[in-house]
This record gives sequence, C-alpha cells and structure tokens, in this order.
Amino acid sequence: MSRTAGQGALPQQTRDFFVCDFFGVSPKHDLASMEHPIFSLSTRPDRRILNYTHNDAEITVTPSVKGRATIFDADILIFCISQLMAAINAGKPTSRTLTLTAHDLLQATGRETSGDSYRRLRDAFERLAGTRITTNIATGPKGDPTLVTTGFGLIESWEIVRKTRAGRMVSVTVRLSEWLYNAVLSKSVLTLNRAYFSLRKPLERRLYELARKHCGKQPEWRVSVETLLKKSGSTSPRRVFRAMLREIIRADTLPDYLLVEEPGDVISVTPRAEVIEPGSDPILPPEALEAARALRPGADVYALEAEWRAHWRRTGAKRLRTPQKVFLEWVSNLELK
Repeated sequence: MSRTAGQGALPQQTRDFFVCDFFGVSPKHDLASMEHPIFSLSTRPDRRILNYTHNDAEITVTPSVKGRATIFDADILIFCISQLMAAINAGKPTSRTLTLTAHDLLQATGRETSGDSYRRLRDAFERLAGTRITTNIATGPKGDPTLVTTGFGLIESWEIVRKTRAGRMVSVTVRLSEWLYNAVLSKSVLTLNRAYFSLRKPLERRLYELARKHCGKQPEWRVSVETLLKKSGSTSPRRVFRAMLREIIRADTLPDYLLVEEPGDVISVTPRAEVIEPGSDPILPPEALEAARALRPGADVYALEAEWRAHWRRTGAKRLRTPQKVFLEWVSNLELK
C-alpha cells in the first residue's frame, strides 16, 4: 500500500497527522522567518541569545546547549511548509504533526544522502527543537489588534519512527509549533526559487530571503547597509559585512534578484524576472514524477520538474487543467530530441 493510499484510509475527522508525500513541489518559506533574523548565520555552534527589535516587532531567540538553529536547519521547516501548502492547494486535510521520509527531505533540499547527511539531519532536528522563540509577532488570521507575547520552540518535538540496520533515519515524525502552523494555514508564505538550496554561504541565503520578502515583484527595493546588516542577523562589524556584501554582489549568485551597491551606503535590489507567487504553481501528484522516472530512466526528475516549471513560466504561465498530463507530454517530447 502506498503512503498516499494509507493516508486516504483515515477518516478526515480522526486524522491527527499529515504524511509528506507530495513530490517536486515548489519550496515555500514563512514570511516572519524571511523578514526577521530568527536563524543563525554561523557555521559553528551559536549559543548567544539574540534580542532583536525592529519597528513593532520584538524577538528573543534563546539557543540550547547545542546552539541556535541555523539557516541551513531551516530547510527542514521549508520542506514541511512546502508539503503542507501543496496539500492545502490540493484541498487535502493537514495537521501540524507530519510524517516525512528523511531521504525525500534530503533530496528535495539538494543534499547528499550519505550516512553523514543523516547524522547532520539529526543534529538539525535537535537544534530546531532546542531553540526557543519569544516574540510578539502574530501569525494566522489578522484583525485582532491585541499584542500577545508568546514563547515556543521552532518544532515541538521529533521522533525517528524507523531506522535502517545501518542506523540511518528512514521515517521521522515532526510536530511544528502552533505559531508556524498558523502561518501556513493563513498562507503567510512565499515561494522560493529551488536554486536557493544550492546557495552555500549563509549570508547569500539570508540576502535572498530578504530580497524575496521586501522586493518581491516590485521594480526595486533600496535598503541601507546598516538596515541590511540588522535584518540579516549577521554579527560581523559593518565594514566586514560590507566587504562580504561586495563579494556576493561580484559573484552575482542570487537567483531571481540583482544586487547593486549605490552611493550613500545603499544596496539596490531589483528582480531579474517575474517571481511566481504562492499557490500559482501547478500541483503535480506523486505519480507524475514516478511516471517521469519511467519515461526517463536515470534522469533527475526533480531537475526535470524544475526545468518544466521554468518553461511553463516562459511560455506565459497559463492555468493548466491537467498539469500531470502536460508535464509528462513535455518529458516525452524531451526524450525525442
């Protein structure tokens, strides 16, 4: 029995978990995490307490003895958010308790599936569960002007459901914080370029998140280096941060956005091309990628799916009534080239 079939066997009113079984979905991140520096940019254990205030937003991030959750640990949350949004867009029930396959998570976030990758994944779960957030930033439905300060972990808990004989994680159960789950239910998320996962410098990832959140599809977003330093969460002195910015600007590696340094210690951010908004991408069921594997044995079906979506956008991003059929026809035509 497939995972999809197993999920469907449960009555909706009694289902208290959600199985991550959507393949090739567009990665999505929550708005609050993209706007504010919740995650550490350090590549070493970061045990400093972060106190951040910007306008009316207040955040305190307290790490565990294993350190604060990093921007790379956030890939786990991005995977979970993406799966939940795919289910919501497909009209399926969800839960903030998710069951996922570690291999699927590693592949979807562009990571190797070696034994060391599974060990690092376990460390990431522990940092996410140990990092505590105290904030007055509300998620979920708007309209209530009451300010409430709340404390929570990025994830409430995690559990390895099955292991291989070699000790690798096979299936993991994760319970998201209510704060994050409410953000998903209210669709307070943005779609990320899949190339985000190929960015290896923490500051590159953070700059992309800020550009995606603040520039989006606007013609330009101009921000001072001082404000960018604060919002990035970098602990580097301004001169060092400016030097790192210039290096990233020269490398020009950010997907979707172009960064230019302007006089007056200002950075201009402009979109390279139109960015697809959340919920507008075609939804492909799991069997679509399985069929693509059969059509193109040995091919990276996730890369094929990303290439097809790019082609779909270039050709007008028309609404598709049967996206699976269109995708598989496109894969078949590629095979004939």
